[in-house]
Amino acid sequence: MSGHADPGLPFWRKYIFSTDHKVIGVQYAVTGLLFLLFGFGLATLIRWQLAYPGQPLPLIGGWFAESQMLGGIMLPEFYYQLGAMHGTIMVFLGVVPLAVGGFGNFVLPLQIGAPDMAFPKLNLMSYWLYFIGGVIMFASFFVPGGAAQSGWTSYPPLSVIASDGQTWWLIGMAFLINSSLLGSVNFIVTIVQLRADGLSFGRLPFFVWAQFVTAFLLLLAFPPLEAAAVLQLMDRLAHTSFFMPSGLVINDAVVNISGGGNAVLWQHLFWFLAHPEVYVLVLPAMGIVAEVIACNTRKPLYSYKGLVLSAVFIGFMSFIVWAHHMFLTNMGTVMSTFFQVTTMIISIPSVVILTVLVLSLWGGAIRFNTPMLFAIAFLPMFGMGGLTGLPLGLAASDIHLHDTYYVIGHFHYVVAPGTIFALFAGIYHWFPKVTGRRMSETLGKIHFVPSFILMNCIFFPMLMQGLAGVLRRMYDPLQYAHAQAAQPLNVFASAAAWLLALAQIPFILNFFGSLFWGRKTGENPWEATTLEWAAPSPPPHGNFLEAPHVYRGPYEYSPPQAKSGFWPQHVKDPR
Repeated sequence: MSGHADPGLPFWRKYIFSTDHKVIGVQYAVTGLLFLLFGFGLATLIRWQLAYPGQPLPLIGGWFAESQMLGGIMLPEFYYQLGAMHGTIMVFLGVVPLAVGGFGNFVLPLQIGAPDMAFPKLNLMSYWLYFIGGVIMFASFFVPGGAAQSGWTSYPPLSVIASDGQTWWLIGMAFLINSSLLGSVNFIVTIVQLRADGLSFGRLPFFVWAQFVTAFLLLLAFPPLEAAAVLQLMDRLAHTSFFMPSGLVINDAVVNISGGGNAVLWQHLFWFLAHPEVYVLVLPAMGIVAEVIACNTRKPLYSYKGLVLSAVFIGFMSFIVWAHHMFLTNMGTVMSTFFQVTTMIISIPSVVILTVLVLSLWGGAIRFNTPMLFAIAFLPMFGMGGLTGLPLGLAASDIHLHDTYYVIGHFHYVVAPGTIFALFAGIYHWFPKVTGRRMSETLGKIHFVPSFILMNCIFFPMLMQGLAGVLRRMYDPLQYAHAQAAQPLNVFASAAAWLLALAQIPFILNFFGSLFWGRKTGENPWEATTLEWAAPSPPPHGNFLEAPHVYRGPYEYSPPQAKSGFWPQHVKDPR
């Protein structure tokens, strides 16, 4: 990794406040992985309360403050803090920064032949805004009353009357939103302006297209949420009533506010961001999986144009489906029908992308290395997530399934064994490019097998619980008669979650150990065709020893002209 930064700079400029896109990409990736680990730790605490409600937390129960645990037993307020912050941290501080900030920053300029991002200082500012936002979110656990506890969606009026942790949540979100806005502008300008000679839009790797569409989603969808966060801060701190309705009664007393606000307005502003946000999670994952599958099947993708057009169409459609999260707000049958139709339509390009990736496996000389295993596992897991989402997109079935564990199971199938598996595939695939060393295949497969099995053991029972009507966010499921029958599923899923935590130990050992003891590789250990493998591993400051020129598309595998079995984009004559 020493080759990433300008050698003429002091240490703090070279590795801490660097403007080199590769160093910033590594900073995003490591910080995102740490937040993923922290967010997963919160989930393991949630699973204890769901499996064994009212029982003391073993071993570590005494470590918590009296406001969180009473005799080692989790208090309801702390349980709801865990739920709200788990969702916030995993999405906004973990998956998105790793998928976009980490992979996007490191890989994208290399794949388009650029020496750096278009605005290096803006890139530096983007990371540090993200870091500050993450610190604010983490610190909110230690303020009086604890962290935010109104769910990761922060619905008013509950969020407006909540403890001070909600104020910290809103301020932290403002930093994260501005970080994403700066990064998205940088990505768009970089892709449009800094492509290598000969690299037309029709020759871009699909990973770059996925990041390009994602940048537009971030740029257009985040401002409404930032406006909503400011309005909610005004309601909390200045006692306005943008989201506070008239006649609100709390503790048998009418709240003394001007009133006239609308709590549903927050839902519109939040979901206008949060549904495109789903594709901010998924599109970079699809881009990673496409790169890994093309490289390890040793054949071109089945339909490059189909992938690109579907990604662009998803980006457009994602802005007109948000209210399928709001069927129970009495929006009326006409609007419900509109959002049902658009939801069914947006499933089509997702199916096209999934189908193209599956068909790309047909007839390939598949190498079942660790990145390929995670990439292949992404396909059925994302398929399960998409298929279980269809009933939620229909108003009639959503009436029964809304706010149940079915929704939790559906979303986690998309994000956990779906998107996170794709991120693991990317880490194993591009680790040699970042460090010049390969991660252990043995440890990688030991990581993959239990992770794949246990992910399904956690989330499939949630679908069954949801169909049984078990509501999400219940502190004590045993208080409800219909949930008692499904309680064994909670115990089973919780045991699987704790085992999944243990299954990540081989990855952690592999990741950090390979930095020192991993087998050294050449510039192109996977024999890939895309442009990032034309740079040394690890790439020096400025990326390329000489400016590359692109002669063809990104996936020329097994062409008859090339005896080596692959024809890199930057090589004019393969013979």
